Amino acid sequence: MAILVTGNAGFIGFHTAKTLLERGDDVVGIDVVNDYYDPAIKEARLKILEETARQTNASYNFVRANLADRDAVERTFGENDIRRVINLAAQAGVRYSIENPHAYVESNIVGFTNILEACRHGGVEHLVYASTSSVYGANQAMPFSEHVGVDHPLQFYAATKKANELMAHSYSHLYRLPTTGLRFFTVYGPWGRPDMALFLFARNIMAGKPIDVFNYGNHTRDFTYVSDIVEGVIRACDHPAAPNPAWDAKNPDPATSNAPYRIYNIGNNNPVKLTAYIEALEEALGKQAQRNLLPLQAGDVPDTFADVSDLERELGYKPATSVREGVANFVKWYQEYMSAAE
Repeated sequence: MAILVTGNAGFIGFHTAKTLLERGDDVVGIDVVNDYYDPAIKEARLKILEETARQTNASYNFVRANLADRDAVERTFGENDIRRVINLAAQAGVRYSIENPHAYVESNIVGFTNILEACRHGGVEHLVYASTSSVYGANQAMPFSEHVGVDHPLQFYAATKKANELMAHSYSHLYRLPTTGLRFFTVYGPWGRPDMALFLFARNIMAGKPIDVFNYGNHTRDFTYVSDIVEGVIRACDHPAAPNPAWDAKNPDPATSNAPYRIYNIGNNNPVKLTAYIEALEEALGKQAQRNLLPLQAGDVPDTFADVSDLERELGYKPATSVREGVANFVKWYQEYMSAAE
């Protein structure tokens, strides 16, 4: 009985698959390994997963395929005894969705439809999938709560993730498929994506180049360390969604349902100003940044702040890593990784 992790060559998917293997779970991974960013780091993650499986004697099967390929998804389910699914594959990137929306339809809509259908026909016990804090969009009521409607996304990426939540609910209602959506808040840490701010900042600071600081550094983010995210993902996976017996169709709660459906925020519950994030990086690197201060970018939101009280109360989740500690861990990994690549 295996857990399928989609996007297991990606940042969060890699850490999730590795943690599952370390605790002895059988894992099936599927990833297209595209070139949205340098595939070399994805291939390095995959090698670590293979080594982890050898060390733990856990079963690990990797499928190199696109979730938008319906036949490949059906074949993966048909050839493996998959009972739970953690769907972390997606076309990521807020700003890239403005430039190339079609990539998000293929991965986040078509690919997710194929996963839902495979789960439905495969008798899957629980589907956990990645959503995003970006769905809160124009909402400025802090902290962000799952129990408030999110109908005003500010970029197409967020719109596709909101669509995933709606699609999942329809399958939970029609086919009683337990689904849990997790709204991630600014994940960072070792093996992170090279297109994300921390990676870009570290590279430029070490090279003596300026870093672009948008919104003049004034916005705040609920930066969440990757191991804290993975803990929440696996806790959710281990607790299949159930219907809310108190759900009221005349006053519907967006986070629950009379179907086996749940939405959770998963964040640090401690917003940090971007300038403080950069200062933690400067401290870890032992080098000051040259800051190129710029206005807020199109599609960005000024602040994010996760209310994680539901996840803490119901699943025992409590983020434990401070930004200073997490950034220091990233820098240690980054310096070792870049040194090995030279």
